[in-house]
Amino acid sequence: MKFDTLLALVGAEPVFETGLLLAGDVDPGDVRRQLSRWVAGRRLHQIRRGLYALAPPFQKVRPHPFLVANRLVRGSYVSLQSALAHHGLIPESVPVTTSITLGRPGRWETAFGAFEFHHVRPALFTGFRSEIVSAGQSAFVASPEKALADLVHLVPGADSREYLEELRLSNLWKADLAGLLEQPGIAAKPKLRRALTRLEALARTEAGASPT
Repeated sequence: MKFDTLLALVGAEPVFETGLLLAGDVDPGDVRRQLSRWVAGRRLHQIRRGLYALAPPFQKVRPHPFLVANRLVRGSYVSLQSALAHHGLIPESVPVTTSITLGRPGRWETAFGAFEFHHVRPALFTGFRSEIVSAGQSAFVASPEKALADLVHLVPGADSREYLEELRLSNLWKADLAGLLEQPGIAAKPKLRRALTRLEALARTEAGASPT
């Protein structure tokens, strides 16, 4: 395969997988050897085994970190601080894209940033949706309330008033905290119930402090 052929196939794709190049009458071994050469020649970025992105100046679309996270670990969704920043609930951006998976936890360092994946049980694998994160790119992202619940569940001491206040949360009106408490998987966790009750109090305080 020639590089011009690769550009014709994937030039408009933010990321692509090896399987896309193996359709038809091609030599899989030759394709993989060419990919390795292009990575070594800095024409491609290898994100993980079998997952690639074009490197500048060949790259037409820079992959959004949330899209990369979803493709790094299939069946995952972006949550925790990354989703909270995305929804405008915390003031600062975060250097690591954090996600939830049913699989093993892990961390990747890539050309597009650092990515962490945290494991939860199936009962808590809910509360996310597909969102447009950049022009032509979408990713599975936790709702504001579920990002908060995931953070509380996974971080020791995150249900304390001190920890929640240190997050400097804003725009809590975006989070359906009462609805989240009605979900069986959430309601069964005392730590989550305590935190969500305190978050509701913070939301009322925020609403009372807002200008009318």
